[in-house]
Amino acid sequence: MTQKRVKFDFVFEFTNGGSLKGEDFRLDIDGETLSDQALIDYVIADLRLLMVGKAQIINKEIIIEPHKRNPSPKSHSGSYLIDLSHTIENGLVTYKGLPAPIICDYLSRERSRQLYAPGTEFQIGKIEMVTNTGTYLDCPFHRFEDGDDLSQVGLEAFTDLEGIVIRIPHTDTLAITDAHLRNYELRNRAVLIHTGWDAFWNTETYYENHPFLTADAADYLRDCGVKLVGIDSHNIDDTRGNSRPVHTTLLGANILIVEHLCNLSSVPTEGFTFTAAPPKLKGAGTFPVRAMAKINSF
Repeated sequence: MTQKRVKFDFVFEFTNGGSLKGEDFRLDIDGETLSDQALIDYVIADLRLLMVGKAQIINKEIIIEPHKRNPSPKSHSGSYLIDLSHTIENGLVTYKGLPAPIICDYLSRERSRQLYAPGTEFQIGKIEMVTNTGTYLDCPFHRFEDGDDLSQVGLEAFTDLEGIVIRIPHTDTLAITDAHLRNYELRNRAVLIHTGWDAFWNTETYYENHPFLTADAADYLRDCGVKLVGIDSHNIDDTRGNSRPVHTTLLGANILIVEHLCNLSSVPTEGFTFTAAPPKLKGAGTFPVRAMAKINSF
């Protein structure tokens, strides 16, 4: 394998006065390049610097040279994030029968030039969509009239939850039963079901005959005292009928649900925390989230 390093100079200024300069630093990298911000973060962490203000990377150059230091900047940072959310764009269909979002300008940059000083422009967007769009979180109000809505769910319910990924490929089964969930440590965890169905996102296949949890699986998760359940599929329930036992059981026990996850193949089975944060909306039971896994790298 070709071994690449990045060579660079840096200048750091400190908010309490003084500065630090470095010349001809060399750092092992895993890929083809590394951003200036990643280099800044790495040097600050590696040198354990405090109160760094303005920071500059100068004369950055990628060179081929044998690695002298094994860990990469990612591993030195102590943790890194994996995005588990689909991108929401104009016209995206998430759930057949529900309207696609409309994303457009409320104030375009061209129009804004008439309102501001020369050289100053802004864009203000306008979004019209149903709350079940993209990767979204369900809270009790989605299913129960007297359940907590998004404004009433505490931050601790969907932030930095200890997570576990249970891998049940859709090629093995679509119906995920309680038997698939046994022999795992589940209590007080975010349980993320990785089926691989996200590979069909934004295609006709995604909406039909998708993986789902059975009613006994939902009962088992509730009885195990899980905090949240997520799945990388079209729905956590079997949509071929009109009943929704998984939503009823989990949301009835104040266990949040996240549907339409993606990239779970990049998340380890354990050793991560899960966050899926929606806005604080009154009177709403579902809303898109930026779902992520924070991986502890040592």
